[in-house]
Amino acid sequence: MKLSYVLLTVLSLLIPTALFADMPKAGDVAPAFQGTDQDGNLVKSSDVIGKKIVLLYFYPKDFTGGCTKEACGFRDRVADLQKDNVKVIGVSFDSADKHKSFVATYNLNFTLLADQDGKISDAYGTRMMGMKMANRVSFLIGLDGKIVHVTKSGNPQVHFKEMQAAIDSLQKPQ
Repeated sequence: MKLSYVLLTVLSLLIPTALFADMPKAGDVAPAFQGTDQDGNLVKSSDVIGKKIVLLYFYPKDFTGGCTKEACGFRDRVADLQKDNVKVIGVSFDSADKHKSFVATYNLNFTLLADQDGKISDAYGTRMMGMKMANRVSFLIGLDGKIVHVTKSGNPQVHFKEMQAAIDSLQKPQ
């Protein structure tokens, strides 16, 4: 009885880590993704990667303090990001309808993907353990489909600063 309890405990600790991918790092090929945006359209990574630099950011939940601050920060920077050929895509477990309301309330001017089944979050290793929620993580994906930079911080300002520095580094002649 005691051995079976120990075995069950060990397995319960190992199984959740096997279900989620490791978080990709700079230099890795970005995992493919697809999801429904706030307008009900299917958005595929293959539609944007190679045409735009993609700033793919994961966040916990629409209408929460930090997530609203981050979304509004990207909103306020979108014009400058577009000049650098950057497309912003936000991802959370919220529904497309909730995203639509979030976009309307805060006049957001970029794509939000509904990841209700967690497939995108799991592919990028951003899911909070045991929850239907993503950690705050940003990935900058270059035109070649490789990850240029990853920022994992609870502070949206860190994301803005690090992503802009990474974008600037792409714009300099090699």
